[in-house]
Amino acid sequence: MFTGIVTAIGTIAKAEQRGDLRLRIAGPLDPARVDIGASIACSGVCLTVVDRGGAAGEAWFDVDVSGETVSCTVPGMWAEGARLNLEPSLRVGDEIGGHIVTGHVDAVGEVSRAEPDGDSWRVDIRAPASLAPFIAPKGSITVQGVSLTVNDLRDEHDGACTFMLNIIPHTGEVTTLGALRTGDKVNLEIDVLVRYLKRMQALAG
Repeated sequence: MFTGIVTAIGTIAKAEQRGDLRLRIAGPLDPARVDIGASIACSGVCLTVVDRGGAAGEAWFDVDVSGETVSCTVPGMWAEGARLNLEPSLRVGDEIGGHIVTGHVDAVGEVSRAEPDGDSWRVDIRAPASLAPFIAPKGSITVQGVSLTVNDLRDEHDGACTFMLNIIPHTGEVTTLGALRTGDKVNLEIDVLVRYLKRMQALAG
């Protein structure tokens, strides 16, 4: 379980195709606080640590990425040199600063606009029709592993929707979101509470 509050940006130092894809991710973490078997959200994807090492501030950890995960996430995001938003899983007593995030990507969206808006970065993202019923103005959504608030929403004629975000300077600096440009693809995870409410509504109806 995560909250969508990114603690570091990591870089894929090595990618090796075995039965699954084995990645080595380097980042400013403390290896003493990264346990084998622990979960780390990597740009919104929950992955399990299978090895780790390095020193405090210059750590690395290895994960296996299945073919299913590769097919359901942003194309090309698992290539060597790619930057990833990192968040270790919640520990008992940790502050929930964002919203409840599972690390399971629901769909891939596309940035339809990215431009300055005052000191912030205005980003519009088109979400597929399968996600449109789960997104609402002032609601929460996870983009590339980052917990964000939907500023506004526009429904499209084909059933899809475009939602608007405001990326403040701090968020743009400590995550990869400040580098988003028109045409970029992003991992999306809807609010887990909305998911269950939708399911309950469907069963009741």
